Amino acid sequence: MSQFNTRNLLSVILTSAVALFCASSTSYGEEGLREPNAMDRQIARIINILMPHEHLSQKKIDAEYSERWLDNFIKTLDYQKAYFLKSDIEAFKKQAPNMPGWLEKGDIRFAYVIFKTYLIRLDERMLQVQELLKQPIDFTIDETICLDRDKLDYPRNAAEALERWRKRVKYDLLILKVDDKEGQEAIDKLTRRYKRFQKRMHQTDSNELLEMYLTAMTMSYDPHTSYMSASTLENFEINMRLELEGIGATLGSEDGYTIIKHLVPGGAAEKEGSLKVEDKIIGVGQGADGSFEDVVDMKLDDVVKKVRGKANTVVRLEVLPADGGKTKDIKITRAKIELKDSAAKGKVFEAGTKPDGTPYKIGVIDLPSFYADMTGMRNGKEEYRSTTRDMKRILEDFNAQGCDACIVDLRSNGGGSLPESINTTGLFIKTGPVVQVKGPSRTRTSANDNNFRIECYSDHNSDVTWDKPLVVLISKFSASASEIFAGAIQDYGRGLIIGDHSTHGKGTVQSLLPLGEAIFSFGSAPKMGALKVTIQQFYRPDGDSTQNRGVLSDVELPSITTHMDVGESDLDYALAFDQVPAQQYQKFNLVPRNIVQYLKQASAARCAQSEDFQKTIKKIECYLKNKDKSNITLNEKKFFEERAELIPEEEEKKQLEDTIKQDGTDIEETPYLREALDITADYVKALQVGVANMPNPAAIQAKPAPNKSNLPAPQPAAAL
Repeated sequence: MSQFNTRNLLSVILTSAVALFCASSTSYGEEGLREPNAMDRQIARIINILMPHEHLSQKKIDAEYSERWLDNFIKTLDYQKAYFLKSDIEAFKKQAPNMPGWLEKGDIRFAYVIFKTYLIRLDERMLQVQELLKQPIDFTIDETICLDRDKLDYPRNAAEALERWRKRVKYDLLILKVDDKEGQEAIDKLTRRYKRFQKRMHQTDSNELLEMYLTAMTMSYDPHTSYMSASTLENFEINMRLELEGIGATLGSEDGYTIIKHLVPGGAAEKEGSLKVEDKIIGVGQGADGSFEDVVDMKLDDVVKKVRGKANTVVRLEVLPADGGKTKDIKITRAKIELKDSAAKGKVFEAGTKPDGTPYKIGVIDLPSFYADMTGMRNGKEEYRSTTRDMKRILEDFNAQGCDACIVDLRSNGGGSLPESINTTGLFIKTGPVVQVKGPSRTRTSANDNNFRIECYSDHNSDVTWDKPLVVLISKFSASASEIFAGAIQDYGRGLIIGDHSTHGKGTVQSLLPLGEAIFSFGSAPKMGALKVTIQQFYRPDGDSTQNRGVLSDVELPSITTHMDVGESDLDYALAFDQVPAQQYQKFNLVPRNIVQYLKQASAARCAQSEDFQKTIKKIECYLKNKDKSNITLNEKKFFEERAELIPEEEEKKQLEDTIKQDGTDIEETPYLREALDITADYVKALQVGVANMPNPAAIQAKPAPNKSNLPAPQPAAAL
């Protein structure tokens, strides 16, 4: 049998690709919406070749995938069905069967047809909105707006579109009233918001459109396969290696202005000292004497590109100070910056009481992702950054401080590097299987041969950095690589899992295939972006996949995120759960059932007496009561009465923002973390003295909320 090789397929387009790239006068980085060029066509053709051979499903783009593809693309542009007309959608659907054939030829003009239609409809709606904002609005009428996309159809004509936007404007004005903005102030703010959105969409360039269109296709296979443009790939690699070159600031966009949201500790901007959080950047100049380019109303991504640059170069910023002072001209020398906010960090807390009367010392590690400097590894860099290295330093410091237990907090950990999750697991076990991976056999006789093979990835390093009790804190946002870690720890009986009912449920493995390197084996490959493609499904040592199901908590804590539709099973076209044979491994048996049962009872007793957790439980009840409501009242009096309870969409937004927020602060002792610390202290004590010698859960008294001013200062872990 001959080995199947994707490179052989790609070689058929290599000669024409080289000629077309050399002949093309338009560079890939050019901004603006131009017509598709040679580079775009070749990227589309490469994606078309790679998908059926690299994706786990091994399927070609058929009629079903074409319908999914079109639906995904339209959702990307018009999720709330607020712009396109029903006749537009019907016309697009007639062309769906042609999409695979067009892609095979590299023809992506259909994306431009749809997008240009979208811009026409957007402009029409914004003209309608301008007129609506000039008219008096009656907030006493009993009417509702539907916010459930699945229960909406596209408007049949301009009149239906106008009626839908009349309600949308009314709803947006009510939301502004919540923030005490009404009358002309609210109208002006809403007008600016709509105009900015309109301008932003008209600023969409061809690279962004290509990325949206091809990603809509790849996501018809599964929700984690996507095409990354060259700029998206660059940002992805920066996040993985936790290092970039620039001024060391996080930028945001508000009211057309680029806002300083965060200064990286020790970064170039913080060291220079003039730039402050909430300052507005209105101009950017290159070099010490470079003239300023106006960046007001410019796309945030474009501003970032202008501010970012190589170390030891100078950028000038024209800034409106947040305090309202005069405009400042700030010169900053760019530098290499480590994104420490995204790295593992640790702190030591005290909780519970040992048999000798002293408190337990518990080290907490906040791990936002499983990261690794892939470029540094490829280039043989001796001190490249990685999760395993950082975790090892923190754990060694916990050992030095005499910690009795460790909590690894994965609540905001969306995954990352598969090898790092395996190596990090190895810090807590001697040797043994960590994850099983199922993927297509590479000895297929044809592209239609769907034989799979299963490989086991193990920890082979017998050194154990942490051999004391371990707790893993999870949420529904803990995904992918974090589920490999949590699942292995649970299967081995090595540690206790605490948190939401389950983790996210992403049990698939993605590979990053840079497209330039896929066909250019010589010289410098062009920047064509990359295909992030699902190639395998992973399984725990016991054979269960985490796909859709996730890792279940041993001790569940009340949490609103448990009930949010943010898991893998809530995503379109997610792959199914399945199983493979279990591996043989030596269990630790450090999580006996009787101890888990005791910990559940003791935690429930504390939560029942905790004011904070009772508020959370009431919030959950209110969330579930309102979650499935698709219609929101537009009667002002009733609107504010309903808001006295809870608006599910806003609560979900808040939870998401809290999860992804990285402000560089230390690990904070919240009521949630305090309960995790108390569970951990009970867990350690129960392992030491046995459940029979533990206090009766029914007699457990809730502790008052800690007075932070009287708390001893937590002991810091080793600086990273």
